[in-house]
Amino acid sequence: MTFYRERLWPSPWMYLATALVIPASLIVFLPINLVAGVVTAVVLYSACVVLMIVASPTIEVTDSVIAAGRARLPIELAGGVSVHEGEDATAERGTRLDARAWLLIRGWVAPVVKIEVIDEQDPTPYWLVSARRPRELEQAIAKAKAKLV
Repeated sequence: MTFYRERLWPSPWMYLATALVIPASLIVFLPINLVAGVVTAVVLYSACVVLMIVASPTIEVTDSVIAAGRARLPIELAGGVSVHEGEDATAERGTRLDARAWLLIRGWVAPVVKIEVIDEQDPTPYWLVSARRPRELEQAIAKAKAKLV
């Protein structure tokens, strides 16, 4: 059973920022050939958009596992969960960040969810995951843990 699923798609401003590859390639190739410049600009922008979409990770909470990107954490090994927004989220990603933490953070998603790892064999103290709906993610993990009992 899936309690939560979110794909961390790039924000619209990322597509606009990536569009800067169009004038850059035109500046380079227009003096050589007009057609080559336009084709190169379109191909490079298209490749950037496809890469951003393909590289967008998924966060999913099921009754047995928390999946964030390619990483998997069994529900029974998830400890405390806390939501951080605004300046608190910035501090979690920066000054309070433990170098051993596992990260799935995206700059275009401000809130983060901190999930403690209670496996004594695992050197990772916690996961820090970007989420657009952090409260829903927190509740989904709580539901999944409640199903274990």
